[in-house]
Amino acid sequence: MSIPQTGGGPIERREQLVEYLEEGCKPPEDWRIGTEHEKFGFTWDVLKPLPYEGERSVRAMLEGLRDTFGWKPIEESGYLIGLEKDGANISLEPGGQLELSGAPLETIHQTCDEVNDHLAQVRTVADRLGIGFIGLGVAPEWRHEDMPVMPKGRYRLMTPYMDRVGRFGKVMMYRTATIQVNLDFASEADMVKKMRVGLALQPVATALFANSPFFEGKPVGWKSFRSHIWQDLDPARTGMLPFVFEEGFGFEAWVEYALDVPMYFVYRDGHYIDALGQSFRDFLEGKLPALPGEKPTLSDWADHLTTIFPEVRLKRFIEMRGADGGPWRRICALPALWTGLLYDGSALDAAWDLVKGWDTETREQWRVAAGRDALEAEVGGRKMIDLAREVVAIAETGLKARARPGLGGILSDETHFLNALRDILDRRETQADEMLRKYHGPWGGSLKPVYHEYAY
Repeated sequence: MSIPQTGGGPIERREQLVEYLEEGCKPPEDWRIGTEHEKFGFTWDVLKPLPYEGERSVRAMLEGLRDTFGWKPIEESGYLIGLEKDGANISLEPGGQLELSGAPLETIHQTCDEVNDHLAQVRTVADRLGIGFIGLGVAPEWRHEDMPVMPKGRYRLMTPYMDRVGRFGKVMMYRTATIQVNLDFASEADMVKKMRVGLALQPVATALFANSPFFEGKPVGWKSFRSHIWQDLDPARTGMLPFVFEEGFGFEAWVEYALDVPMYFVYRDGHYIDALGQSFRDFLEGKLPALPGEKPTLSDWADHLTTIFPEVRLKRFIEMRGADGGPWRRICALPALWTGLLYDGSALDAAWDLVKGWDTETREQWRVAAGRDALEAEVGGRKMIDLAREVVAIAETGLKARARPGLGGILSDETHFLNALRDILDRRETQADEMLRKYHGPWGGSLKPVYHEYAY
């Protein structure tokens, strides 16, 4: 989850909320790619999650990365809670999941190099400490009482609130992990088209990256249980956002939606002030119960936008949020998929042609079916594996059209980053399918081998 936003002055006009989003518009030559991925740390001797403090801990990992590789510390109330370097940052999810939020980079070659460098650094420090890391959508065995709590004020506020708004809020916070990609837009119209394509096709990413078939030590009937968890959370801030497909959708409509999402907090002087369930509309009028008489800043607005969790999120860029955390070899495939679909005009048109006839019910059916059945999903007589093949083919044409060569011109474009997805489609087997096959076969119903076979 995000670190506190900074640099925003006072909001004096409501129009500033829209203008804040509009400032994200960039010409195509300035479009960038940002890759984020989360991973679970564990101790090799007992295969349990890392505590925050101790000889083998989250803090020890952060200190090791800081001291060995020159990352700059980020602290909150005296606790080391993150690192930053070269436009990227390393942050902590509530249960200690380590997240790299990558720098905005020009090509997938660059973002994949960044991922590889980061994971190599993590491995260097982790090996010294007797720690492992694994990329899965949901912690396969650990229960809530096994999970540590990171010392971040944001999480202390959110945790009890989650029990009021859906069944799986705390599971999402403490026991899930994801890969995301952040992409730019040229104009309001371009944003609208990318949001619609991204939302409609998010189930395809869920299916291809399905990687969470286990929960609390056993199969649960979902290939992406993480996706199912997100389907039973706070409905005010999650979901497939039908209003995005309505005529007239744009920055103003997103502001109206965001203003209706209940607040979590206000960040002041290094502290999180409880504003749970309160209204940003009231805040604009100086009537927020948490800070009576005070009006928000643009930093408050930016913070509020980070507390919205739909399948695709709009800030001053667009976040694709539907994929499970995954193994090293597949992390770079997600930015390749979405860059190919959204950063070439012809590919974006072709992707829109695939989905423009779908109604709200169809999109939701795909979302549910993708989480449950992954590539075996079927909606309205159409099979997910066929849809996924079409989508990956469109992404390939988009990447070919971009024609961004790798370092030294050795690679002519970015299409090889889709190889991991082509392999999944050729074998008709996601990582969830692969793990289930092993669980019911050579693993003999045990999940202990998952750490050894899938650790980074």
